[in-house]
Amino acid sequence: MATKLTLRMDDRLINRAKIYARRSGKSLSQLVADFFTLLGQTSKDEKPSISPKVKALRGLLKDSSIHTREYKRHLEEKYL
Repeated sequence: MATKLTLRMDDRLINRAKIYARRSGKSLSQLVADFFTLLGQTSKDEKPSISPKVKALRGLLKDSSIHTREYKRHLEEKYL
């Protein structure tokens, strides 16, 4: 049974979430439901499952000359 839920959030956050949902091909309600489902699946002792695509990327930049602060700056410029 589906029940209506009201959430109060900052307008900018809501707009960003709607854009993300649209790009993901999901409704905002589905994104919130997926998030709550994930919260219930993991415990402190249990690691969340990692998709095969993400596993393939693990260690890819291990020997890279990119420093953490440079990467953080790149992410801030890209997403903020």
